[in-house]
Amino acid sequence: MSDKKGTILWVDDEMELLRSHVLFLREKGYEVTTATNGEDALELARKNEFDLVFLDEMMSGKGGLETLSEIKEIAPALPVVMVTKNEAESLMDDAIGVKITDYLTKPVNPSQMLLTAKRILEGKKIQGQQVSKDYIQEFNSISRMLMNPMNYDEWVDLYVKLVGWDMELDMHPNLGLRQTFSDQWRECNAEFSKFIERNYIRWLNQPADRPTLSVDIVDKYVIPNVKTEPSVFFFVVDCMRLDQWLVMEQHLRSLYSVSKEYYFSILPTATPYSRNAIFSGLFPIEIEQRFPDLWQKGEDDETSHNRYEKQLLDKLLERRHVEVKPEAKYIKILDGDFGRQTENNILSYTSNKLTSIVVNFVDMMAHGRSDSDLLREIAPDEPAYRSLTNSWFQHSSLLGMLQALATKKDVKIIITTDHGSVRCLRGSKVIGDKEASTNLRYKFGRNLKSDDKQAIFVKNPQDYKLPRRGVTTNYIIAKEDYYFVYPTDYHKYLNQYRDSFQHGGISMEEVILPVIILDPKKL
Repeated sequence: MSDKKGTILWVDDEMELLRSHVLFLREKGYEVTTATNGEDALELARKNEFDLVFLDEMMSGKGGLETLSEIKEIAPALPVVMVTKNEAESLMDDAIGVKITDYLTKPVNPSQMLLTAKRILEGKKIQGQQVSKDYIQEFNSISRMLMNPMNYDEWVDLYVKLVGWDMELDMHPNLGLRQTFSDQWRECNAEFSKFIERNYIRWLNQPADRPTLSVDIVDKYVIPNVKTEPSVFFFVVDCMRLDQWLVMEQHLRSLYSVSKEYYFSILPTATPYSRNAIFSGLFPIEIEQRFPDLWQKGEDDETSHNRYEKQLLDKLLERRHVEVKPEAKYIKILDGDFGRQTENNILSYTSNKLTSIVVNFVDMMAHGRSDSDLLREIAPDEPAYRSLTNSWFQHSSLLGMLQALATKKDVKIIITTDHGSVRCLRGSKVIGDKEASTNLRYKFGRNLKSDDKQAIFVKNPQDYKLPRRGVTTNYIIAKEDYYFVYPTDYHKYLNQYRDSFQHGGISMEEVILPVIILDPKKL
């Protein structure tokens, strides 16, 4: 590669008529080598490294398509632009089949050739420059927003905007903006934690003036559709953040019309609290009071408090006088084999009025990364974590189920999550008795103490509509990207859990969650 903008091989048996085009490209900084037949072009391709080929389709001797095929054997990744007088669609199909980069129809003008070369050879660089310019403007806009009071809708808009920029920067890793962006994200989460701390208790007591919460999901999105649609599928993907959904969504746009709304998870943003709240339509303290037999005492984990989601949903439908016949179906997918079995049977469930499916793999991936050096190596940061999510989804039973359901025109699909996760980078020292819960982002126990700048201290659990558990029990809930570490062996556990994805606390990633409505496209 020379110091020029790029090296171009231009192959055309009428090269003399294109001399002005060649000179124009050279004046614009491109190094252009010409050939008048396929054999010469192939010889040049074997001896030189080119960045782009302009290839005439109709040449005497070896034709354009044959030359194209052999160029691809020499340099499979070399971009080739086919230039032809022939506008037949069959020719375009043949050329696309051999993986051309673009297709131009003669006569071509110099500006057209320049635009094509610039797009292919400099497009990434030019886009990156524009992204840098746009983000600097956005950075200033976000900074101004943080200086003024914001309501919950504005926080949703800000978070959606930040996620969009996060994924945009994935495509331009060399811009040097990652650290600036991460610092601003941390600043936003600090302000968001203050916002939640100021408003959460009021939301619990003033339903008319609050965002949609976990307890509202079934009432707002599921029941209205159950009343009007022949078959409703309600998917809850445990621990799914907005950015993870967006990488999944790209595989569904050709199959579904996609619409999104957003809601706020209750606190703590952990499965035993937030997912039970979704299926019951009740806050944790209300579940304990109404259904003490369903709210088992013990550690807050997948095998205790979330055993009875089906029963809680049935009781919610009963309270709302919603009759579901046949009986609502509930499925929880905890492993790949059962996921494939469910995928194979998914169309048989379309005869049900309501089918609820809980998918646990994303949560398992988050926890697995905490414990596995291999997964940390595969997904060392946020962009890689999204990529890992994308790889799983492409080969998942969840995608298989959604692809199958897309063939049915009389189904409504609702997808959401119970909470997200945050990449924890800072430890917060916590003091408590040995009976305190083991969670890293929230704890309940007796006499818990932590830095109030790093966590919310819940002295009276009833204020947060949380179970009391005991006269002296209190809760602490971590803010931003902090995780709790006891003083004993502090540095050991500080290092062990640093840079792990956790949930249960207060961050935009854990609290602000998507609700997705999928309608199969009428193909």
